[in-house]
Amino acid sequence: MQGIKKLTEGPILKQLFNLATPIMATSFIQMAYSLINMAWVGRLGSEAVATIGTVGILSWMSASISLLNKVGSEISVGQAIGAKDESAAKKFASHNITIALIISICWGAMLFTFAHPIIGIYELSDRISGNAVVYLRIISAAMPFIFLSTAFTGIYNAAGRSKIPFYISGAGLIMNMVLDPFFIFVLDMGTTGAAIATWISQAFVFSLFVYQLKYKKSLLGGFKFITRLQKDVSLRVFKLGVPAATLNTLFAFVNMFLCRLASEQGGHIGLMALTTGGQIEAITWNTSQGFSSALGAFISQNYAAGKNDRVLRSYKATLWMTSVFGSFCSLLFIFFGPELFSVFVPEHNAMLAGGIYLRISGYSQLFMMLEITTQGLFYGTGRTTPPAIISITCNYLRIPLAIVLTNMGMGVVGIWWAISGTSIAKGIIAAVWFGIVKKRILKSSPLDF
Repeated sequence: MQGIKKLTEGPILKQLFNLATPIMATSFIQMAYSLINMAWVGRLGSEAVATIGTVGILSWMSASISLLNKVGSEISVGQAIGAKDESAAKKFASHNITIALIISICWGAMLFTFAHPIIGIYELSDRISGNAVVYLRIISAAMPFIFLSTAFTGIYNAAGRSKIPFYISGAGLIMNMVLDPFFIFVLDMGTTGAAIATWISQAFVFSLFVYQLKYKKSLLGGFKFITRLQKDVSLRVFKLGVPAATLNTLFAFVNMFLCRLASEQGGHIGLMALTTGGQIEAITWNTSQGFSSALGAFISQNYAAGKNDRVLRSYKATLWMTSVFGSFCSLLFIFFGPELFSVFVPEHNAMLAGGIYLRISGYSQLFMMLEITTQGLFYGTGRTTPPAIISITCNYLRIPLAIVLTNMGMGVVGIWWAISGTSIAKGIIAAVWFGIVKKRILKSSPLDF
């Protein structure tokens, strides 16, 4: 197959690391869009940070929905490549892109139309809410760029070509870094300027993907972007992608509730600590997701090729790599939380509140990496439902647990402990679940194409 890297032969650790590094870097680049906006807007004050932090939850929800076609592409295209079926690989690639376009248009239109009532959920001041509505409507217009770029990324990952999305996303990040201070400060547009800079950067990333795939045709010999949807292929894509998108989307709903609770308990400082702290915590999350995506792509090819020994060895190798990084992040958050937080929001009260959040979340970082690494193993074998069950159940337990802890007098800190405690539980449950079903998974085979 043209432009494909075979992952079914060769040294496992080297292949995983070479595949995971660009994926991680791409994840960090996506995270950096929000962090750079946060860092620049932080110079305008905590109210401005609360503005984009509010929309940040919705951006996270949007990215979660787009995972339907990223995960769908990584597994369906990857398994087709492993089975040496180029026709099926092209068909799955075209279907994922078409479905991503349809979903993005509908989702973006909904966010734009109902921006006022959505932002009203947080019960913030009129000035913060007004700015957030404008910010959300600008970002909502970029949804087709974001969703399609995510689908393109999944296809490249499945083919073992994870460096291409990294280069393209990196170019978009550089553009965003240049445009942010220009629109925010030079043109004095504040948070609206940050949104415009992000819109232009995402459009630029999308255009680079189109150029790379449409005119160079270096992947699978070229394939259609828009195709007539076939029922059996579409159902396969949804069966693979919906659990991943659902668990992340529902996670965002949970965070919306926790944001409101944090706002009630700690005002805009409490809300800011949760949203900004979550962005910083994404350092660990995105790293583990990068390794998880690489592991899923690696396993999808090997599992379809019947090489189960490489499946298990790759899982163990990935766990080793993620545990090293997770330990480092735990120490960083626990002992240097306030200093790290002050890089993004230098206000003294904000720094102290954010430091407490990072210290508590630091205790769960290793377990978070265990959960997400095991998720990649399940995804690679085409079993996306178990991670969804684990994540949805534990994430929704955060709501009653947070309410109980805040009512016990712990205040906003009770919310932080609810988040950290359930993250620890998810890691333990995921590892135990795989241990129970491991033999059954390795004896079965992927679904027919």
